Amino acid sequence: MIDLRLGDCLEELRAMPDASVDSVVTDPPYGLGKEPKARDVLRAWLDGEEFKPGGAGFMGKSWDAFVPSPLVWAECLRVLKPGGHLVAFAGSRTYDWIVMGVRLAGFEVRDQLIWMYGSGFPKSLNVSKAIDRAAGAEREVVGVGVSWNRPDSTDGHTARMNTSPGVYDITAPATEAARQWDGWGTALKPSHEPIVLARKPMSGTVADNVLEHGTGAINVDGCRVGTDGGTKWENQGNAKTPIFGMGGCAPVGIDKGRWPANLLHDGSPEVLAVFPETTSVGHTPRKRGVGGVSTCGHAGHITGLERSHDTGSAARFFYSAKSSRAKRAPGLASPEWINLVSAAGD
Repeated sequence: MIDLRLGDCLEELRAMPDASVDSVVTDPPYGLGKEPKARDVLRAWLDGEEFKPGGAGFMGKSWDAFVPSPLVWAECLRVLKPGGHLVAFAGSRTYDWIVMGVRLAGFEVRDQLIWMYGSGFPKSLNVSKAIDRAAGAEREVVGVGVSWNRPDSTDGHTARMNTSPGVYDITAPATEAARQWDGWGTALKPSHEPIVLARKPMSGTVADNVLEHGTGAINVDGCRVGTDGGTKWENQGNAKTPIFGMGGCAPVGIDKGRWPANLLHDGSPEVLAVFPETTSVGHTPRKRGVGGVSTCGHAGHITGLERSHDTGSAARFFYSAKSSRAKRAPGLASPEWINLVSAAGD
């Protein structure tokens, strides 16, 4: 069952009962507008108020002027079951504010996840063009450029991503000052988004909390990165010697996959290019009689492990395919949702 609610998130959260949610996964406002004074923000937050700097953020939206306050995260904490996890995306420049708000609300910060991508575009001011524009100097067109990230010729910034290549003029500095600062800008190309992984404090131990509320842990096996060299340890019944902390076991060669890391990427060529080629050494069962050291401390079982090699880009250990439209929006094609979206004017 999908329950879609349209409204102010704080109001909708306040209408929900306590401890009724297993997890909160959100992509909140990044607050990439004008930088507020840190002391003003902290003063308001520590007084239990919602800081509103005014102005606008992404695409001129006032709701995006700054990140959510601890009041919002406190409501997320309230509706979560004990041990419930919060996953919140953030901008690289304002991640510290997101985490601060989450901490002040009472969450335990467990980790930082990194989402790497190759589709970012720099929102950078061309300093040389800005100097010539301020001087009223006209720049000479010396060529034509083509880019999927179309530079805006009016203000020297890069326009947002387009579905077709943009054609723009390449100009030469007109003044001596502009020539001195040619090639200088104000921003780097964004290529990652940090994600805070936090958890509501638990009642008792992890084991107790999982059994009582069904929350408090993460599904590691469900997030493993597939390989050809995984190893599963299965109970062999009468083995006596523990191996890797597990008593009575022997390896059975299957593709269980690698333990998930806190780094993910989108598989784009730009991202793949930064990863080196590596050879991973794995192990597969060695048949009895071939030799080697017994892994279970008694006869009649696998006597050792064969080393296997998996060669390729190290990116293979961190890849996370982008969700398909069907997975991102199940049920959104229903008439009820279409009418809801139409009514919202989106």
